[in-house]
Amino acid sequence: MHRAFRDRRTRVFSAALAVTTLAGCTTITTTNTPRTSTEQLLISNAIDGALDKINFTPFAGTKVYLEEKYVEGVDSKYLIASIRHRVLHAGARLVSKPDEADVVLELRNGGIGTASQDSYVGTPQIGIPGMVSLPEVKLLERKRQQGAAKIGLVAYDPRTGEILGEGGIALSHSDDSNWYLAGVGPWRTGSIRDEIQQRTSGTAAARRQVLPPTVVFEGPRRRTGELPADEDVRHASFPPTGEDSPR
Repeated sequence: MHRAFRDRRTRVFSAALAVTTLAGCTTITTTNTPRTSTEQLLISNAIDGALDKINFTPFAGTKVYLEEKYVEGVDSKYLIASIRHRVLHAGARLVSKPDEADVVLELRNGGIGTASQDSYVGTPQIGIPGMVSLPEVKLLERKRQQGAAKIGLVAYDPRTGEILGEGGIALSHSDDSNWYLAGVGPWRTGSIRDEIQQRTSGTAAARRQVLPPTVVFEGPRRRTGELPADEDVRHASFPPTGEDSPR
């Protein structure tokens, strides 16, 4: 009886050892871009929020030169391109030289960037001399990142230098918060979450154009009097054949 039990235990142990020996292991390598998508969305969201406060319609029907020499820093190209888009959408024309313009629109950025803040409810790590330290306990934790954009604009007549309206400053911010409860999460809140939901759901999720799964090309259209495509191929065949072949 005892011998049969020992033999059975030996077989179970041998099978477990074989499975452990034959078990495989896979390592997955992941990479991240130097700047996270969240950081970039925080900045672009703040820029869009600031520009939403500016009315560009008074420039409708005019030629506008955008002076961008006072803009520098992170994502300045997105800021400049966004203003160009809004000026065009308002019905103005963009020109490449100030002396061709009816209006010079001069912009500046007072601050574009992000900041982060972490907070939690719980107890910090406590070290007791001569004893084992007590670990940090986080019951509720919030990791928050904010973006801000401060944009200044002034418009003037390039011929007289006269200011056109008061101009001014537009300021906006964005935020992204991730909540954890006893280490479980995250639950996401903030303007980035709202923008993603707004622009990827409902009618915004509809596909306007889907590229074909295969790559197909067509040659350029032939002008009147040119040979058909097959005639071109026949006359351009190499090596020459028939009567035109060298003797």
